Amino acid sequence: MFLKEGDYVLLLTSDEKSYLVEIKDLNFHTHKDYLNLKDLIGKTYGDIIYGKKGEKFYILKPTIYDFLKKIERVTQIVYPKDIGYILLKLNISPGKTVLECGGGSGALTSAFAYIVGEEGKVISYEKEIKFQEVAKKNLKKLGLLHRVIFKNIEILENFEEREVDAVFLDVKNPWVIIKGSWEALKGGHPLGILVPTANQVSQCLLELEKYPFVEIEVVEIILRHYKTNPERLRPEDRMIAHTGYLIFAKKVFEK
Repeated sequence: MFLKEGDYVLLLTSDEKSYLVEIKDLNFHTHKDYLNLKDLIGKTYGDIIYGKKGEKFYILKPTIYDFLKKIERVTQIVYPKDIGYILLKLNISPGKTVLECGGGSGALTSAFAYIVGEEGKVISYEKEIKFQEVAKKNLKKLGLLHRVIFKNIEILENFEEREVDAVFLDVKNPWVIIKGSWEALKGGHPLGILVPTANQVSQCLLELEKYPFVEIEVVEIILRHYKTNPERLRPEDRMIAHTGYLIFAKKVFEK
């Protein structure tokens, strides 16, 4: 497939720096070279293009992972290392209805929308309209905006929705809406919560004990990258360590 104006590509330099760009009539500059992005028209993914100074750029097809790493952000985002586990624990799949509270810049919203497909939907609550506008821009870039229903409302207790397939909370005081989350969920279906501090975990666990939830789990996911030198294989010097605690539980009708 030949690339055309409006397509997104991931440009990779010889020193492994990557840039997510949209093909249009624009001079694009890096620390080594520059090129006009319209010169990508007619190329294919996997090709090489050379900058005006001779620097080599690999033309790669961006994945959902690439988009999420490079989205516009005005808030802390949910990291890909956490998103993968969240998707599995909440059993997100095509056709599901997912309810999230605290959409922020839309990283997790985008992942939900990507997985639920055309038959599913994501209902995203966010009290800050400026955050929601950024999330909409990010979803539009991915072509997923139509799969999300945005609600600019602060949830203080209950949701309007009932019988949803999964609920995810990423707000300052999630324990306040645990009861409302139970009411919104289908029986036997999962609730997920993300909080940054241990005392918030404790508060959530105390609240979960008040309602019929089972399979309660608390996890922290640590991801370590390695240097890819086969002669000197060892961990990278830096890593993204603590990004938050994840809490999961499933709704039942009585304990």
